[in-house]
Amino acid sequence: MPELILIVEDEADIANTVAFNLQQDGFATHIAPDASSALAFVARSSPAPALVLLDLMLPDMPGTEVCRRLRQSPATRRIPIVMLTARTEAIDRVVGFELGADDYVTKPFSVRELVLRVRAVLRRAKPDHDTPDVEDEVVSFGNLRIDFEGHRVWVSDTEIVLTALEFRLLTTLIKRRGRVQTRETLLTDVWEMHGDVTTRTVDTHVRRLRKKLGGASGSIETLRGVGYRFQTETVASAD
Repeated sequence: MPELILIVEDEADIANTVAFNLQQDGFATHIAPDASSALAFVARSSPAPALVLLDLMLPDMPGTEVCRRLRQSPATRRIPIVMLTARTEAIDRVVGFELGADDYVTKPFSVRELVLRVRAVLRRAKPDHDTPDVEDEVVSFGNLRIDFEGHRVWVSDTEIVLTALEFRLLTTLIKRRGRVQTRETLLTDVWEMHGDVTTRTVDTHVRRLRKKLGGASGSIETLRGVGYRFQTETVASAD
């Protein structure tokens, strides 16, 4: 069965063009012209959409609110979200990523590039079975425990829900523990993108990841002006 992409876009020409190209690439699609119909569709869909393409400027509700609601619900919080918007200000990207968006594409965009970005996000969302630096499927570092196979994380026996991108960021740092990862390296290896996503994106996601990890956040060490490193011994957390 082809993966289903939900397109939340009130401009019919854009929505239809995107849907056609995704269908040509082997995806199934559903178009929702506003936030209400999008949320209703997700609520009744089984299985849930594989990914949501979400316009920020919707007639009945900001796309950021749709993103927030999807991330708050246990049933939908792991669905990858790619935001579509005509806004180009850095603050809009930061807000989108803070809410848990996986990627951000500004209009006008190349439809072919958008399809490739969708595939990249879906690829990142799938469990990563290539764990050469990890000896066991479940590993622990102090009060932090990670199940690589099950995509689950616990801090002091309390499960922490991470988005697919946050989980990939954490596990990438863990697999390379003790080694400094520059922001550019993380953009390439975690986001699979170059140039068009600023290094500030990495900082935003690390900050969000640390907040979720709480007492285990100190395992992610900041090397100012360089990047980040996962330490097997907890150090003082720094933004």
